[in-house]
Amino acid sequence: MKIYTKTGDKGTTALFGGTRVPKHHIRIESYGTVDELNSYLGLIRDQDIDVHYKDLLIHIQDRLFTVGAILATDPEKAILKNGKERLNIPKISSENIERLELEMDTMNEALPPMTHFVLPGGHQTVSFCHIARCVCRRAERLATALNDMEPIDAHTMMYLNRLSDYLFVLARKLSYDLHANEIKWIPEKQ
Repeated sequence: MKIYTKTGDKGTTALFGGTRVPKHHIRIESYGTVDELNSYLGLIRDQDIDVHYKDLLIHIQDRLFTVGAILATDPEKAILKNGKERLNIPKISSENIERLELEMDTMNEALPPMTHFVLPGGHQTVSFCHIARCVCRRAERLATALNDMEPIDAHTMMYLNRLSDYLFVLARKLSYDLHANEIKWIPEKQ
């Protein structure tokens, strides 16, 4: 398989299903941001963290490829006129969302209660989590904008929302595990 095809040299790219759109199309921005997020998760996984988090991040990265495939599919090409799926695209399930929720609940049990917002930072690994959280929020914003134009599967939207929450809790848990200083944001008095 060649990496370069030359088909995008004029500023368009093909969606899953063959429809060509401009490279700046909101759909391309959406799945491109999910791809960026996936790369940051790889960076977190490359850190010296517990194998449980590494294994879960691999699972999340797999799910993000599914999210990307969903976002990269022209909805008009995905379903045949008889209602059957034309393209074999995986789905995000409620179990995928529940797994993130369970992981957050488990991590939160070991953490002190959060009484203030926290400033990102304290340790390089924690900072990578916060960057990934911000990229995930951007992916979610783009996906919701796309959803306003062309509806997206609700589980996909929920997964991106839950994932950004997970990355925040993971940042807090890694701060705790790494004995990093978690700095509370306390607004300065004017």
